[in-house]
Amino acid sequence: MMSGAGQHVSAAAPVASPVDSALLLVARLGIASVFFLSGRTKVEGLLTIKASTYALFTSEYALPVIPAELAAQLATWSEHLFPVLLVLGLFTRFSAAALLGMTAVIEIFVYPDAWPTHLTWAGLLLPLLAYGGGGWSLDRVLPPGAGRR
Repeated sequence: MMSGAGQHVSAAAPVASPVDSALLLVARLGIASVFFLSGRTKVEGLLTIKASTYALFTSEYALPVIPAELAAQLATWSEHLFPVLLVLGLFTRFSAAALLGMTAVIEIFVYPDAWPTHLTWAGLLLPLLAYGGGGWSLDRVLPPGAGRR
């Protein structure tokens, strides 16, 4: 990220500029909405996983190394938990890493031809992984080092 007159801010340094904080907030909200809305399609009511979700993970989303039922549960809970954490800016780097990993799994094993979409998601997640949630995040109120690794 840039700060001031062309000076670079290291990934470890706090992002203090309002512009940088706004950009990271937009990235957090944008990618959180993609995953959260996807998660909402997998449940009925508050958090009851639909039978159709399990069927989808058995057929179309079948992964080679994890049972379909477990994959459905992990994906559904991940698509609810990590976006909420991103919106709050809490454990931002961890949440971004989790969703980036999920994106990689989707790209490699489920929809390899959807790389333009997945690249867009990665484009929002990578700055969050590198710089954290920005100045407008709850990560800022955590003790030094907590949630920033």
